[in-house]
Amino acid sequence: MKKKYFGTDGIRGTVNQGNINGEKFFKFGLAAGTFFKNQKKTKQTAIIAKDTRLSGYTLEPALVSGLVSTGMHVFTLGPLPTNGLAMLTKSMKANMGIMITASHNPYHDNGLKLFGPDGLKLSDKIEKKIESLIDTRISKQLSKPHALGRVKRLEDGNEKYIKILRKNFPKNFNLKGIKIVIDCANGAGYKSGPKLLSLLGAKVISIGTKPNGLNINNKCGSTFPYKIQKAVKKHKAKLGISLDGDADRIIMCDEKGKIIDGDQIIATLAKRWKNKKMLRGGVIGTLMSNYGLEQFLKRKKIKFLRSNVGDRYVKEKMKKYNFNLGGEQSGHIILGKFATTGDGLLVALEILFSLRKGKKASELLNVFKQTPQILENVIVKDKNIINHPNCKKAIKVANNLIKKQGRLLVRKSGTEPKIRIMGESDNKQLLKKCIHIIKKSIK
Repeated sequence: MKKKYFGTDGIRGTVNQGNINGEKFFKFGLAAGTFFKNQKKTKQTAIIAKDTRLSGYTLEPALVSGLVSTGMHVFTLGPLPTNGLAMLTKSMKANMGIMITASHNPYHDNGLKLFGPDGLKLSDKIEKKIESLIDTRISKQLSKPHALGRVKRLEDGNEKYIKILRKNFPKNFNLKGIKIVIDCANGAGYKSGPKLLSLLGAKVISIGTKPNGLNINNKCGSTFPYKIQKAVKKHKAKLGISLDGDADRIIMCDEKGKIIDGDQIIATLAKRWKNKKMLRGGVIGTLMSNYGLEQFLKRKKIKFLRSNVGDRYVKEKMKKYNFNLGGEQSGHIILGKFATTGDGLLVALEILFSLRKGKKASELLNVFKQTPQILENVIVKDKNIINHPNCKKAIKVANNLIKKQGRLLVRKSGTEPKIRIMGESDNKQLLKKCIHIIKKSIK
């Protein structure tokens, strides 16, 4: 059965349209609270964090109202990276954690990501159970007046998160004298990112740390890494770090100004972890992972498996095969030894830990030659257009043309009204021709 509300990464859409409004968020809170309070008979608690979107001020109170109406006690944390929420959900022994965010999307979108008491994103099975409660009569889920939940604001969420991150590394680990550029995308990591690096002794050049509710991901952050590229060159920094709106993604830049995507970071970590005997099983990538990464891992005799796009699916496959490293080209990287979901700051620390002995970022982070890849996003009114006979025919023609010289992937975006076309081949002319055939059929 197809899901009605949840996509590949929670619920997401344009504010005050469709499902992203106060009325629906009240119902989401009511449904989630009803489901989770029946899973655990001890103290019923939920914790909520958010990014910096203006719409958070309207959606959070509605969500809180729904939760406390079921008898769930709620702690609100304010702006905090997504994995910070996941970590605190687990450490505080809460029934659930909810992150109000639209991740890398522009300010006019918002949504939520749900986590269970283990700090893991919910499975499709649980999401479907919650969906079945969303459209149930509200009166059936309301608690008695004496059993309503209570709400408390916690001001030290970022401090607790930073403390957990630092515990993963030796006490003597420091970044004294190292100049680092960090772009926080005017998002959830705008406090914890610079503060963490400063506490470790780094000289920090901060970008995207002045959120105004409307500038999140606006020509900054991991989807616009040219800002760190420019700043690294200007300030002669050792490394550039670029986060997205909820800080679960990371894109980097070496000291020469070269952009380092998620695939290169994964390859770097896999190589290091194997040498240090920290790698368990192998690496989980996605259907979007570069073919060059697959070939590199094959040469290093590291197992590589692909999952569907979305860090939730990466994590599920990591758990299934008992792997402790996985991620996406976009910068969602899961360090299974330390975290349950993508965490840009945690990944940054792991890379910086490798650089502390004076090695250059350009030497560490460029470990394989990427197969030329083109990604085209086509905005559509109906994503089911890819099932139209004309589109199917075009995709078949393109696949026959590129056979044995590369690969093509055409899929619906799980978070936006777009069809994503990805192609890889050393024959760039052929690759462009194949993508054009598909793009034309969609338009």
